[in-house]
Formats: sequence, C-alpha cells, structure tokens
Amino acid sequence: MQNAQIAAIFDRVADLLEFQGANPFRLRAYRNAARTIGDLSEPVAAILADESRSLTDVAGIGDDLASKISTLIETGTLPLLDDLLAKIPASVLGMLRVPGLGPKKAAALYKQLQIESLDQLREACEAGRVRELKGFGKKTEETILEGIDLAAHAEERIYWAEADELVQSLLAHFAKLDCIRQIEPAGSYRRGRETVGDLDFLVDSDAPGRVMDCLAEYSETDRILARGETKMSIRLVGGLQVDLRVVPADLFGAALQYFTGSKDHNVVLRGMAKQKGLKINEWGVFRTAEGDDSYVAGAKEADVYAALELPCFPPELREARQEFQWAHEGNLPQLVEIADIRGDLHMHTTATDGKATLEEMVEAAIARRLQYIAITDHSKRVTMANGLDARRLRAQWKEIDALRDQYGGFTILKGIECDILESGGMDLPDDVLAEADWVVASVHYGQNQSESQITDRILGALENPSVSAIAHPTGRLINRRKPYAVDLEQVLAAAARFGKLMELNANPARLDLDDVACAAAKRHRVPIVISTDAHSTRGLDVMRYGILQARRAGLTKADVANTRDWQELRGLIGKRPAYPTQELAGPTM
Repeated sequence: MQNAQIAAIFDRVADLLEFQGANPFRLRAYRNAARTIGDLSEPVAAILADESRSLTDVAGIGDDLASKISTLIETGTLPLLDDLLAKIPASVLGMLRVPGLGPKKAAALYKQLQIESLDQLREACEAGRVRELKGFGKKTEETILEGIDLAAHAEERIYWAEADELVQSLLAHFAKLDCIRQIEPAGSYRRGRETVGDLDFLVDSDAPGRVMDCLAEYSETDRILARGETKMSIRLVGGLQVDLRVVPADLFGAALQYFTGSKDHNVVLRGMAKQKGLKINEWGVFRTAEGDDSYVAGAKEADVYAALELPCFPPELREARQEFQWAHEGNLPQLVEIADIRGDLHMHTTATDGKATLEEMVEAAIARRLQYIAITDHSKRVTMANGLDARRLRAQWKEIDALRDQYGGFTILKGIECDILESGGMDLPDDVLAEADWVVASVHYGQNQSESQITDRILGALENPSVSAIAHPTGRLINRRKPYAVDLEQVLAAAARFGKLMELNANPARLDLDDVACAAAKRHRVPIVISTDAHSTRGLDVMRYGILQARRAGLTKADVANTRDWQELRGLIGKRPAYPTQELAGPTM
C-alpha cells in the first residue's frame, strides 16, 4: 500500500469521526498523521520492513497509529474504518467532497433531512429545503448546489500523480515475469491528463495466462471483474479499475497507439487513413485499396504513424488540438523536459507554513541539481499561514544574504508570494517589494468576487513594476474547487504588455494554469514559469507534474522561463513580446 493511500485512509477516518462529532484531539491526530505520511520521502512499507527502525521514530506517529499503519500494510484494511463505515451509509462520503460542505454540515444534512447521497442533496437544494436549516442559508445552499457536479466528478477520477504511484507499483510487480517482452501503460495516464479514471496496460507476451495470474496476485487487487483469454479487468482496493490486454509482438505498437488515444485523435487518424486507402485499428494498419486487407504496420507505434506519413506524436499532444496542423507544417514542437529546468521560483519555509527551514530548502534544491531558487513565503494577509509583514520579510532577506556566501555558486533569490488584496493593490508596500529579487502575486481571498473585480485586481498587480509573475492564476483545486471567474485573455494580454510571467503551479492538486491556458499564454508570447510551490523538501519533486502539463500545452524549452539561467530569466521581466500579440492569431487549444 502506497503512502498516499494510507494518508487518504487516515483523512477519511478523520472525516467520519468529525461526522460523528468525535473528540477534536482525536481528529487532529489522524489529520496530522495523514499529512506526515503524505510528506514522507520513503515508503512506510520500507520502514516497517527494516528491523532496525520503528514507525514511532517518525514524528507524530505513536504506538496506536503505528499499529494501525502496520495493519493497513499487512492486510490492506483498517478495522476502525470498517466500523465507522458500518455506522454511516457509504454514499454519505460523496457529500464530504462537495466544496464548502465539511463533515459537520454533512452530518446536519444527514440527521435533519435524512440526505444520504449527492442526488438527494441536489434535490433538497433545488427544493429550497437546505437553506431552512440553522447555519446554512440561501448562499450556502447555492454554493452546495454548484459544488455537487464537482464532487460527483471527483469520485470518478484521481490525480495523475496518484495514478502514477499505482502504475509504478504495478510495473514493479510485473517485473518478476520473464515472459513479458514489453509492457506499457496507455490511456489518459500515458497522455498525462491531470486526472485519470482507470488504468490500461498493454503487454507483449506469449503467455497471457501467466500475465493475468500475476495481475490477480497484485496486493492491491480487490476483485476480478472479468477475465478472458487475453483480456482482464480488476478493481483495486481504492476503487480504480485496471484493464490488461496481452497482444503479440507484431500488434503491440498498433494496440499501444489505439489504446493511448485520445478518441478524438484516433478519429482524425482513421479519416486520414481512409483517404490513403488504408485502415487503422488496434490490430494494425492495413491496405484496403485492392479489396483484400493486407498488413502494413503494427509492431512499433512509430511505424503506425509512418504509414500515414506522420511523425510519432508525443502522447501528451494526442488530443486532436493542433498536433496534425503542426505535423502538416513540419513544425511539431520539441517539448520541454524535466532536465531543461534550472530553477524553482515558488516555495515556502518554516517562516510561514512550510515544513523545512531556509537552509533545508536550499540544500534540497542543490541536491536536485538546480542552479537557483526563490524563497517566496506568504505575505501578512495570509494570517492562517503566519504571513510575513515588512519587518519579518526583511529579516528573512538578511538571512538569505548571509546564506549566499555559504552556498557560493548557487543563487538564492529574495522573494515573496504577495497577496493581491480584495480591494485591489498589493499586501506589502511598494518600497518593500522593490527590494525583492522575485515577487509572485496571488489571489487567496475574495475568490467569490465577480469576474470584473478579480480581473481588475490581477491587472493592477501586473502593472506593479515589482511584480514578476502571477501565481496559480485561476485559483482552482482539481476535484475540489472550481477556478474563480477571471478574464484570462485580458490578463494574458496585460502580462504581454508589461512583460510579466505566468505561473504553471506544479502541485498536482493545482496544475494551474491548465494546459489550454498555457497554450493561450504561448499564443500571447507570455513566458510560463513552472514552479513547485513546495512546502517541504519533498515538495520540490512535484516539478515533473508541471512539466507534463506544459508538454500537453505544446510548450518547448524556449516557452518556459526557468529553463534559462537566472541572469537571462531576469532580463525577460518587463520586456514586451518581440511583436504585437494580435499578429499571433492562429489555432488555439
């Protein structure tokens, strides 16, 4: 069982205990344990397997929690969770995913209105019954109604990062079989979509029975849904479905292309094949002009595309957006890679809500072979994170000055994540911001304001000469919170006009800007800076999720600002695009 799964189980236990009105100290213990386990840099299972170590050595994990973690690792279940679920209908858990509807409010709905599902909740909101409960009201009812679809969607899909943990675990599980010549994940996971609804695996083997037996023996298998001669479907303990197909070597490339998709990409491919007298499907490419199908290609994915005189598209681009036009023009982009990144320009320390000290973040960045970082703790408006006022910020910058001598050759930038206030303007005085090397401006409060209000706030920040970039520009949290209303076209045009950057926040719960908006930024010639927003040393590792999103947007190394060294990147800020944005008209994503 992966760390993320254990953390999710402890979070669920805390939700159910809160739903029941349990002791807040008990709730906090499970919440803290979930955060601790989620932040561990090594698998919990590895600690348990080491006889010289104990889980209780991990801060915040006592004997009781250690025992429960051991039970989860050994059995895949937690009796406490089973007991809690036995007392509450499973459908109630869906209500806890509705934005703004915490366990206490969900409990009130369950006890007073006997609401046990999202469908019942929607019906009650539409009938105006929810607003009549104490502590709710019309506005709360409207917010709940807006969030129901988001909650329903969240039940169906998981973050790509979570899917990746499962994929890597499954690949390691299959690695023991010597009868597997090739194995590849396909589907939306391979295309790098930010959420994944199921997992698809293609296997090249002459022993499909052994391969399927191996899948059945996987530790996270809950039940087998279907099994044939070469196909198998299982459901994992967490509910995710895994589909496996075993194919011969001469069909592997065609099957991989077909099951990677997307559906829209494949529709275009089939149309192009038909025009050339060809047929393309999961079995290969066939010539049909003479009335008798003859095999053309299928062993390699590149051969499938070559038969249609096309390049082998990176999986991230296969969404029937611009990839075929790029191919026609001979202009398929060479997509940005993780190795291109030289610096990380958004992170937090223990000065606010981070879990690592300034020195620890610096050393972790050096260990990851970065050339520079910006320390960007929160400004004072974010009181819940102990945000910095001018005095504390300048004191931190003095610490950075001292560290620069200690870490010669590595650049530490004096930065700040400065809030854009609800009424407009920045959270810190202009003279303070002018002393910074790097300022990311962000909207944390007033996210329910109108589109014009939020847009004007961000436009005002872009005009500030000290602002370098806009952080997580739409404020979304995937599966948890919709983007706030903002006119991105206006924002991107202003960013181009003032020579400012836009962030792609690599946190897998954010990935903000999304792929479509990143492509729009490229159209406006606005550089993207991919940042981790790390709150721990391990948080620096989420950079690869941002890279994946950037690749889906078609971004190259040149489109991403922090692929440059610091001196070159600094020269981008305040510089207008080389030509007016209206000259860049063309297909959008």
